[in-house]
Amino acid sequence: MRSLGPTRRTALLGGLGVLSLAAVSGCTDDPAPGLGRIVVATGPPGAVYREIGAALAHLLDEHLPDQELVTVETGASHDNLHLLDDGEAHLGLANLDSVLATDIATEGSAISSVGRLFDSFVHLVVRDDSPVRSLADIEGMRVSLGTVNSGTEFTAEQILEVTGVRPEEVRLDQAESAAALDTGEIDAMFSLTGIPTPAVAELAEERALRLVDLTDTADAMVSVYPEAYFPATIPATTYSGIPACPTMSIPNLLLCRQDLPDELVRQVTEAVYTGASRLAEQRPEAAQINVRTGISTGIVPLHPGAEQWYRENKPS
Repeated sequence: MRSLGPTRRTALLGGLGVLSLAAVSGCTDDPAPGLGRIVVATGPPGAVYREIGAALAHLLDEHLPDQELVTVETGASHDNLHLLDDGEAHLGLANLDSVLATDIATEGSAISSVGRLFDSFVHLVVRDDSPVRSLADIEGMRVSLGTVNSGTEFTAEQILEVTGVRPEEVRLDQAESAAALDTGEIDAMFSLTGIPTPAVAELAEERALRLVDLTDTADAMVSVYPEAYFPATIPATTYSGIPACPTMSIPNLLLCRQDLPDELVRQVTEAVYTGASRLAEQRPEAAQINVRTGISTGIVPLHPGAEQWYRENKPS
């Protein structure tokens, strides 16, 4: 397996200040003259967003030699939307349900889309000896809904609102949730992520786990939010010792600032969709990335630079 390991110009950004794009103008061989650094908003520890965001940054690093590619750890979808809207990031990942719940990434906003990447799956994870067999069984139990402002938190809150189930809510990131489930500090954890998600996969190697069947939950969510949620199954081959489990999926988008130059976003789109096979060597969900589904971004408009690349590369 070829590694997309660290490069000289890819770094982890700790604190962010507002990034001005006012200097980005002119026409040179550089697709973004005046923009020396591109910030990619990813996700929290133990989550697919963090890993695939870093891998995307390495691909872009090769295509954009005049820019420094910087990844920033975030809470995931909601954090990324706000960072993009505030001008503190140029590219970021977000779940479609989080986007639909805001007016941040709609027509006329500061954010548009590079394309649809892969689907995330809702996990409700418990220890194998847990009495929990359905969503209703977590009533009154200590359950992690994900970190604050994450896509997991948002989706878990939507599920609890629609179903009326009321657990004792805890806010932990993916890695923290898995550690707390292992020690018994929590009874269950939600995770909205591509599969396999690192935090769950690593714990499944050490301890017997189960995924809770969410068939009825998925039906309820699809009936209320048909544009955001879709019935799905987490395959049996995803995690060690865990059988296939019915759940629901949510599309993920790669978003960008609308004011980025068209040529820069065209090159970003090219890097992502021509480099998908390399991404899949590190992250299995990247195998879903393809030109045919890339344009299916729902209510989020494509950036003109992305539109140009799709027109030039229509599948035959």
